[in-house]
Amino acid sequence: MSLKTFSCRALFKFVNHGFVALSKPLSARDAVAVASSARGYYNNTGKPRCPGQGGAAHVRVVDLRSDTVTKPGPAMRQAMAEAEVGDDVMREDPSVNELQKIAADMFGMEAALFVPSGTMSNLIAVMVHCRERGDEMIVGDLSHLHIYEQGGSAQLAGVHATTVTTLPDGSFDLEQLESKIRHGYPDPHYPRSRLICVENTHNIQGGRVLPLTFLQEVRALADRYGLSVHMDGARVMNAAVAQGVPPSTILQHTHTVSVCLSKGLGAPVGTMLAGPQDFISRAVRCRKALGGGMRQAGILAAAGQLSLLKMVGRLEDDHHNAKTFAQALLDCDPPLFAVDMAAVETNILRFRLQETSLSPSEFCARMSEVGEREEAALGQGIQVLMYPHFENSVRAVWHLGISPEDTQLAIQKLQFVASQFLKDKVRAQ
Repeated sequence: MSLKTFSCRALFKFVNHGFVALSKPLSARDAVAVASSARGYYNNTGKPRCPGQGGAAHVRVVDLRSDTVTKPGPAMRQAMAEAEVGDDVMREDPSVNELQKIAADMFGMEAALFVPSGTMSNLIAVMVHCRERGDEMIVGDLSHLHIYEQGGSAQLAGVHATTVTTLPDGSFDLEQLESKIRHGYPDPHYPRSRLICVENTHNIQGGRVLPLTFLQEVRALADRYGLSVHMDGARVMNAAVAQGVPPSTILQHTHTVSVCLSKGLGAPVGTMLAGPQDFISRAVRCRKALGGGMRQAGILAAAGQLSLLKMVGRLEDDHHNAKTFAQALLDCDPPLFAVDMAAVETNILRFRLQETSLSPSEFCARMSEVGEREEAALGQGIQVLMYPHFENSVRAVWHLGISPEDTQLAIQKLQFVASQFLKDKVRAQ
């Protein structure tokens, strides 16, 4: 299937790219938490509040905290309102059934299952692949599944995890991966290796796209030892767009996949879990046990259908906007930022601050504050929301709520913050 069939620029025009108008600016203390842990993801998961302090009367907000902040546009809301529904636990919701068929066909899988969240979807995959308590999965040490899903695989499924080192591009060293596979089952000393998990695109490593050759080699290794491969493909559609291939080309190297609809694809809720028919049959039972069996879920599935059929092609816009901002970081005077442009492959941007006296948390605070000097210099107040990230970096994510105009306004704010920082530093000397 060609990616062109996924694109619908007309639908994209319906989405509101405007800023949120606030009567008062957010304070830095409310918008950003201090980055204190090297393993931190984002350091403030709450929505910024309006504390009632003085400042610009009109504030334009560019929210780069995550692509999870997107909201359904008019066309999607209409589809949800008009959705034909039924009891999905009884497999009688026509909109859910159609969504599952669309996903399975698109991913090149036998079947698919609509699940409330990506975390639940990944947990179900682990539960089905690793059927006995004490089985083991091999995951990247920086994978979302391993770090940021509360250890649910161990907590709820009784599955042990062993880790391999995540490389900067999100891949693993294959020799190290092979060394982690247990042998000699049923030796009573060791767990039984069952599953290899990969993540594409790789969140923590800045939206990196896994090379197809790497995925091919991982699958060959898994086949050699009788293991399964599951992909946390929360943003695999971004990977498909970046590589210029349909998702089935990527997913032919995996047994199962979890694909989020509620990030760059713009749906308000939902993830698709796909794989062989017998896998999905078992997944239905696990979903029910975890409380994920929904009733008239077609209202949500209607949004998911639009996401898969109409919103994939526009992800390219997010990638372009992220690269535009990344280049502005490099062009910034004074040169405060370090960016590897080759690593800016999709909609997630990670960059570092080269100035030791300006921490990621302080930079994010300055980007989220609005003062009188800014309004006078730029003609308006601009708040750019982003998070301090691990290893002295900052994370920013583009999505359908951020237009090219928004990106240019974020660049204006960046340039203003850089110039004001330099002035403040000179005054302090």
